[in-house]
Amino acid sequence: MARSLVRGRRTRRRPRSAWLGWLFALPAVTVYLVFVIRPLLLTVQYSFYDWNGIGPATWVGLDNYVRLVTDSELFATIVHAFELILFFSFVPVLLGLAVAATIRRIAQSRLALVARTVLFLPQVIPLVAAGIMWTWLLSTTGLINQLLTAVGLGSLTRAWLGDFDTALPAVGVIGAWVQIGLCTLLLLAGMSKIDNSLYEAARLDGAGPVREFRSITLPSLRQEIGVCLTVTIISALASFDIIYVSTQGGPGNATMVPGLEIYYLAFAEREIGMASALAVALTVLVLLCVLPLQRITRDGTR
Repeated sequence: MARSLVRGRRTRRRPRSAWLGWLFALPAVTVYLVFVIRPLLLTVQYSFYDWNGIGPATWVGLDNYVRLVTDSELFATIVHAFELILFFSFVPVLLGLAVAATIRRIAQSRLALVARTVLFLPQVIPLVAAGIMWTWLLSTTGLINQLLTAVGLGSLTRAWLGDFDTALPAVGVIGAWVQIGLCTLLLLAGMSKIDNSLYEAARLDGAGPVREFRSITLPSLRQEIGVCLTVTIISALASFDIIYVSTQGGPGNATMVPGLEIYYLAFAEREIGMASALAVALTVLVLLCVLPLQRITRDGTR
């Protein structure tokens, strides 16, 4: 009898505590609905219209999405974003693994602390300032060309951000420089959680540094690598700041990416519907890239 009374009291309290929890979460949920979900739904709605942002809107259905696929200039912006993934994601992760493994071996020295600080510095610098700085470095009279000339490679000098062939890779180098510090620290944090006894056992079995890295370090960092790739892939697909400051999409459309094209379509050409369609397509592409990666990472840690 006493147990049944206790159970009855617990079942009465649960709905009350649940409502109390939602009451505390209500301000955050309201802000999220108003400033995230509502704009997202409006963007999807606008993508089906031809609208200049001021006058009446005209329903066009899927025409904006069809134009996105058939217009070579618009489709090229998406291709450029995927090309930047190589620089924004894979280069920082690969270099971050090498640097983190090196720092881990000299963890007790002052050089390790200095290296961590210097490598993370780009994350602290505003992207606008980083873009301006690299614009000076990569100009025709910048430090990069001066160094090439000083070592006898003057024939390689050029306006790196103004050349059709090198503008996009040059922007990618800036992105890799920004991302490498974050990747290194994330991977270094993951390495610090690996049990040292695993390395000691591997050394007793005659394993060298390369074998240790391949058999112990890499499998243990699956989750951290997944986080690094997720963050950097999103940064590559949604890149705007660095490109707007350094090249503004030029020369021509050599460095035009979806984020910058959305800005120009919406605020310069007043094509709100087309800009919304490109924004929706970009969101879908981000999800298609990130969700499988998260699934692979989650399955690998079970």
